[in-house]
Amino acid sequence: METESLRAFVAVAECGSFSLAADEIHLTQSAVSKRIATLESQIDARLFDRIGRRIALTEAGHTLLPRAREILGLFEDTQRALTNLSGAVRGRLSLATSHHIGLHRLPPVLRDYTRCWPDVRLDMQFLDSEQAYQGVLDGSLELALATLAPQTAKPIIATPLWMDQLHFVCAPDHPLAHQHALTLAELSHVDAVLPGEQTFTRAMVMSAFARKGLDVSVSMSTNYMETLKMMVSIGLGWSVLPETLLDGSVHRLEVDHPPIQRPLGYLFHENRTLSNAARAMIKLLEASRYPARTD
Repeated sequence: METESLRAFVAVAECGSFSLAADEIHLTQSAVSKRIATLESQIDARLFDRIGRRIALTEAGHTLLPRAREILGLFEDTQRALTNLSGAVRGRLSLATSHHIGLHRLPPVLRDYTRCWPDVRLDMQFLDSEQAYQGVLDGSLELALATLAPQTAKPIIATPLWMDQLHFVCAPDHPLAHQHALTLAELSHVDAVLPGEQTFTRAMVMSAFARKGLDVSVSMSTNYMETLKMMVSIGLGWSVLPETLLDGSVHRLEVDHPPIQRPLGYLFHENRTLSNAARAMIKLLEASRYPARTD
């Protein structure tokens, strides 16, 4: 069973399309189809049901998928271990970052990285932090930069780098902007626009209110901080934003509660042999670390 056939199978299963999978692994669609056909011949079972333009995994496909990922992970891990022996920093680095980190924390690190190690091919994705955790866990990502979960259990290793202070904000012309020394209880009665329900940041905000026995009236949500800022600026409700996004388009509220802090950092799988490319990235990330502000 060839690894390239398994790689094509995993790509089709994840993309849900032969054409999208072909783009993903840089092959023609006919080459992908041929590799899937070879794999189906080897195991004597169909892997996909093709209904019109839609495809779906068969029972055999569902059975093979986790094993295929495991085989590919072991193969790539072996390749990394052998490459590391030379000490060279080259090859592919699969890296995911949240949109906020990618826009506001990562650019200077990426600039220095690409200058120092031009032989590394960065395969970078912008993902929600929760998706980044899953990618590290299932082995599709070697390294991820994300909002860290309140608790991270093995096999994921999470290292904090930066501490984001989230401040309560509203539009400059929102009724709340004219009030001083607001309490969480007063905020709980006013519509809020917050990060998505499944995000770590949303959980941190809700926990702050829950500790005082309060609910939050959430009228709208989005996973993108920049979109939250826009929604706040046009008066759709109050929210929390990191200090890096505060400007004249939003008003920082005086709330009788310390800023909510969310740790940002990097993740990797403890059982994965990190490539020299990943180790070099971690070294630069560690150099960019700075302590939390307390003002």
